[in-house]
This record gives sequence, structure tokens and C-alpha cells, in this order.
Amino acid sequence: MVEQNERAVHHERSDAREAADRFVPAPAAPVAVGAAAARVALARESFLHDEDPAPGLVRAPILASWTRSRQFSVPTDHLELPYESDSEADSPLMRAARPVIEDLADQFATEPVSVILCDDEGVVLERRTGDSALRAQLDRIWLAPGFSYAEQYVGTNGIGTALEGRAPAQVFGHEHYVEHLEEMACAGVPIHHPVTGKLLGVLDLTCWRSEASAMMAATAATIARRIEEVLLEQSGRRELTLLHDYLAACRRGRGAVLAVSDDLVMMNDRARELIDPADQVPLLADATEAIRTGRRRQLLVDLPSGATARVQCRPSWAENGLSGGVLQVQLVSRASLNRPGTPSITTALPAAVGSGALWTKCAQTVDRHFRLNEWPLLEGEPGSGRTTLARATHQMHSPAGHVRVLDAANCGPRWIAEVADELHTGGGTLVLQHVDSLSAENALALADALEPYRESTDPERQWVVATRSRSSEADSPELAELLSCFPRSIEVPPLRHHIEDVAELVPYLLARLTRGADLHCSPEAMRVLMRNRWPGNVDQLYQVLRKVVARRRTGTIRPEDLPPETRAITRRVLTPLEAIECDAIVDALLDTDGNKAEAARRLGMSRATIYRKIRGYGISMPDGSEV
Repeated sequence: MVEQNERAVHHERSDAREAADRFVPAPAAPVAVGAAAARVALARESFLHDEDPAPGLVRAPILASWTRSRQFSVPTDHLELPYESDSEADSPLMRAARPVIEDLADQFATEPVSVILCDDEGVVLERRTGDSALRAQLDRIWLAPGFSYAEQYVGTNGIGTALEGRAPAQVFGHEHYVEHLEEMACAGVPIHHPVTGKLLGVLDLTCWRSEASAMMAATAATIARRIEEVLLEQSGRRELTLLHDYLAACRRGRGAVLAVSDDLVMMNDRARELIDPADQVPLLADATEAIRTGRRRQLLVDLPSGATARVQCRPSWAENGLSGGVLQVQLVSRASLNRPGTPSITTALPAAVGSGALWTKCAQTVDRHFRLNEWPLLEGEPGSGRTTLARATHQMHSPAGHVRVLDAANCGPRWIAEVADELHTGGGTLVLQHVDSLSAENALALADALEPYRESTDPERQWVVATRSRSSEADSPELAELLSCFPRSIEVPPLRHHIEDVAELVPYLLARLTRGADLHCSPEAMRVLMRNRWPGNVDQLYQVLRKVVARRRTGTIRPEDLPPETRAITRRVLTPLEAIECDAIVDALLDTDGNKAEAARRLGMSRATIYRKIRGYGISMPDGSEV
């Protein structure tokens, strides 16, 4: 086996060297190059003046990249690149790529071409250039270690465009979006982990436009393939351990089995048949948290489809903030929890719009507590929909029933008396908002008022819901005593964790604000709204749309109709898991006063990783300065 691996390595190196030998930069006919370059330059000018280039003048991938560059608001006349001083010198990508690049650098030593390695955020990790004039030019355009050549900063280029398109990209001369790059040509090829398929970075070849060769893309692809081969050889014990545990679990039974780690998910055929795709996000989110504890656990997970999963979590490893393990999943019935004749929530609630996985799971959990007449505590950020969820659950089961909302911010002797009167009357739903704002004295008074009713078995007992904001601080003894009346705590997700629901919330809120008038949101404006972080949650979205309706009550909402506060958008729509990770980083930075090294240590990640994620998520500190 060792001999076979050595022969494979030698064969791959030979392939790379052969490709390097074939790559001799040589210009095409000068007249053709000049004429073609002039046509592309005119097409670019037309595009920058909002005119469509003539068909056939610009390649489709380049035109698509120009469009993205304009959406990113990339300046066309100068470069503004972020710099990352702490690159991961010992990352798996660097360990695999370094010997390959060193070997190829020798082949290119006399050629005016640069071999460049970048990470998955476009940050240059390694650059090898034998030509002094080319090296000086690359320094002038900041194509150097530590600088990011992501498309959102540089526009169309071989590195950033390969990352955005997840495919090889060639960019020549005036095809670059920024005018200072027209003298260059580049070919970038994505590098993927051969086991997980995760995008790790880009291998790029850059040279003068006049020296460009048709072999650039083929050579870059050969080098990238070689790096992936070395990555496969270097796959560590963790992946092998996880694969062994997964196969063993599959052999032991015929049930649904999944293997998960920080960058890998595997599932057998039974899991694909049993688990609805929409159910996978909440199931994996809960199970991943359980595996990180390093202990075997059993979970009951409510799924958006209406099913409940019993999940056996068996960690394979958990160390240095990373983890992986095997999940055995069984769907169980919750029919025994339903009262006869009562509906079960499987879709959005009547007045709580949204069908995203996390929101639906939360709604189902609240619904189950209503049917069991258990008093829940709804925790979440202001504006996330805690009271709306309680009201909607009540309306789902008892649309004509009595519901009362009392805000603890108005607490006093009369307020406590109102609570006591509601409890004595019985029936219906009572929502106690913001109980965490109560003073110690009032918290104890409210606990005393609730005490006679909280363990009652009376079928007409009032369903009581309390709401509070999330807090990392320990509860006071008085508040803890009050909260003991609500043994079931449910986390209501912020809007950014189920951002897909914005597409349903916007038309619903517009219909409310316009009382049914014909006003709808254009796809372009909806993309802007979907890429917002919404720190004020649904309440903030409602206020934004109210400002829009004040100026326009019919027709189509365009991006320019949106108020300035909606311009603070993310690069892309984050997945629920990415949004949760982004929040964890923000919390760690706030807890450490912006100390990135300490925040990284608390999160179990390297400084280079947290730098990249801060940049990728567009995180900034409360004072507005970038962290």
C-alpha cells in the first residue's frame, strides 16, 4: 500500500511538472489581442454606464461577475482591500499545498508567472514569483499575502470569481472589473477537500495579459488536483474514526444513521427515506450541540414536518472546540399528547407568519405545551414574536376564547391584583410580558399570586405564558423563584435565524399596513431585506415597511424605496446554522471587549479563523468600528 501511494504521488508530481513544462507564456497575435481587448474595454464601459453590452462581446461568466461586482458596490477606479495579518500557516490546506507549490515554483522560476494560493475567503496565503517586474506589479495591486482578492472587494478576477462561481475562472485584461488590473491575466481553480467536499481555497496563476497562454487554466487545474491528492493522503484519524463508527452503526441495525462533524454530514438510505429535508436543519443543530459535550445523550427533537425524533447521539471525538459523532434516529408518535378534537400544528400559525424550520419547530413546541396546559416561559430578543406566538397558539385552538396580555413593565399593586383576578376567573390565556423587568418585591408578589394555580389539575385552569429577554447574567433569587412557576423554557429564535421567513412576512405585513391595497415587493428589494441582520427582529421589519407605505401605498417597492437603515446588508443570506455561529462570535467579542484572540480561545477556534469569519459575516462592534 505504501509503495502504491508513493507511485501515485510520483505520478501526480510528474503530471504537474509536465503541465508546467507545457505552460510557456506566449501572446496571441498582437493585432487580434489588441482588437479583442478594445472590444471588451468598450463593453465594460457600456456596462458601467448601465448599458447592456452587445451580445457575444463578453463571456457569460464575466458578465455575471460584473453584475455581482456592481451589486457589491466595488469601486471601479481604485482598490480597497482588507488585510489579514494572521493567516493560518499550519492549516490543512497550507500543509498540503506548500510542497506542491515549492515543486512548481522551481518549474516557473524563469517564467513571468506567479503561483498564488488563497483560502476560501480569497485571502492570499502563498505567492511564488520568479520574475521581479511581475512581483513589483503584484505588490502595486496588493495581490500579496494577507490581502483578500474576494469578488466583493476586487470585483471580477480569477480568485474571487472562482470562489463565487465554485468553478474554474479565467479573466483576461479588461474583463477585470477594476481598471487597474487590465494589464493582468489570471486563471483560478477551486480546491475542495476530497473527503468532505468543502471549499478550502483557490489555486491561481497570474501573469501579464500579453504573456497569457491557453494552458493557464489546464495548468492551474493540474496543480489544484495535486493539492487535493495530498489532502486525501493527509486525512487524519478524526475522519477515519468517524467513518469507522458510522459504518459500524449501519451494520448493527437497519434504522436511520447519520454521521456529523463540523464540516461533514453522511446519512444512510434509511435516513434519506425517513427524514424530510426540511427536518434536517433543526435535527442536526440540536444533535451537534449534544455531541460537542463529548457524552452520549438521547434527545427528543420536534421537527417542522410535525414529527418528533428520538435521537441517540454517540460522539466519536470532541476536542479543541471540534467534534464529530454518529446519530441514530427514530421517529416517534406524539398522538398521545393530543387532546381529542384539538388540531396539531404542522404549518404556520394563523397570526404568526413563517414556515422556516426553526420557527416552525418553536411553534410546535409551544403548541404541545398548550395542549398539555403546561405553563411555558418564552425567551428571546425584543421583537422576536414571543407574545405573537402565544396569542397565535391560543387562537389556533380557541379562536373565540379569552386572552389577556399584561406587561410587567407596568407592575404595581393594581397590576398584581389584575393578575390575581384573571387567575381566579379561569379559562382562556394569560400572557405576562417582560417578567425579568420586575423588582425583587414584585417578583415575589407575582410568584405568590401564581402559586395556588400552577399545580392545579382543573381542566379549566388558565394557560399562563411568561416572556423574558435572553440574558447571560444569573437570575436573582426572587426572579428564580418566580420562574420556577414556568418549568418549561422555550427559546424563540430571532428573525436572522429564520431569515427565509422574511419572504412570507413582508407580504403579510404590507397587507396589514395598506389594508389590502395592491402594494408588493420587487425581487430586488426582497433580496435587500433578506440580506439584513434585523437586530430589532420582526418589529424592526414592520417599522421599515411602515416607512415605505407612508411614501408608497400601491405599485412595486424598489430598493430605492427602502429607508437608509436597510443598506447595512450581509454579503449573502446566512443559513440558520451560520446565523447562530455569527451570533456566538458577536457574543464572545462583546464579552471580551472586542479582544479577538480571547474570543477565539473561548470559542475554540484559531485567531485566523475568527478573523475570516468576522470579515465574512461583516461583524462590527456597537460603536460601528470593524472588529
